[in-house]
Amino acid sequence: MGCSVQTDLVTAPRKRVAVNGLAIAHDVISREAQNHKAPTPLAAWTAAARALVVRALLLNEARRLGIAAGALSDAQGRRETEEEAMIRTLVEREVATPLADAEACLRYYESNRRRFRSADIYEAAHILFAARKDERLSFDRARAAADAALEILKSEPGRFAELARVHSACPSGSQGGNLGQLTAGQTTPEFEAALSALEPGAMTERPIETRYGFHIIKLERKIAGKELPFEFVQERIADYLADRVHRIAVAQYVSRLAAQSEIEGVALPTPADLRVA
Repeated sequence: MGCSVQTDLVTAPRKRVAVNGLAIAHDVISREAQNHKAPTPLAAWTAAARALVVRALLLNEARRLGIAAGALSDAQGRRETEEEAMIRTLVEREVATPLADAEACLRYYESNRRRFRSADIYEAAHILFAARKDERLSFDRARAAADAALEILKSEPGRFAELARVHSACPSGSQGGNLGQLTAGQTTPEFEAALSALEPGAMTERPIETRYGFHIIKLERKIAGKELPFEFVQERIADYLADRVHRIAVAQYVSRLAAQSEIEGVALPTPADLRVA
C-alpha cells in the first residue's frame, strides 16, 4: 500500500474502539495501520484496531497478575519495551503449547506429500522482443517481429541461437538465449506456465506475452523434482505444527480474555480462523 495508507485512512470510519471503557485513540489506530498490509485502507485500519485491542487485553491481564519482566534484545540489538516484555512473559507463563510428536508429524506429511518435494528444474532458452503495452506502436512491432522469428524457427529450429543473438533484448541473447537452470518463482507467471507446458526440445507455438514483451521459449531439458523423505522434513514439519498450535492457543487465550471484557468497535478473529492446513 505504500504511502497511500496514511492519507487514505481519513476515509476509515471514526467509530469508537475501546476495551473496558478505555478508548483507543483514532490517530493511534491510524499509525498502527501502516504496519499492516491490506488490500484497502479500511482493512488495514481494522487489522490495526484488532491488534491494539489484543494488546490491551494482554497488558490488562499482565498487570492484573502483577507480572514483571526484563526486556530482551534481538540479534540486531533491538530491545523490547516494558509492555512488550510483559506480554511475552504473560504468554510464556499462561499459554501451554504442546510439542508435535513424530506421529503427528507423520500424519501431516502423509496428508501433504505434494508440499514436500524438490522443485522441478528447467534448462531453457528464450528470445525476448522487448515491448511495453502502453506504447502501442512499438508493442505491435514487437509482436510482429516475434511472430516472424517464430515462423522461421518452425521450419529451421536449429537457428534458435542465431536469432537470439540477433534479436533478443535479454542479456542472455549473447549466449544464444540460454537462461541456464530455472526453478519455480524465478520467472514471470506467464513465462513459467508456458515453460512447464513444454516437452524437452520443444518451443512455444506462439510468442508468450509478459510485462517485458514477447518471448519465444525453448525447453532444452527438464529434471523432475523428487519427493523428500519424511526424515528429511520432520523437523521442519514439527516447527510448523508447533507454530500453528501456538497461534491457536494464543487465540484461544485471547478469546477467553475478550469474553471477560467489554470490547467496542471491532470484532476479534476466533481461534477457528487460524485452523488452516
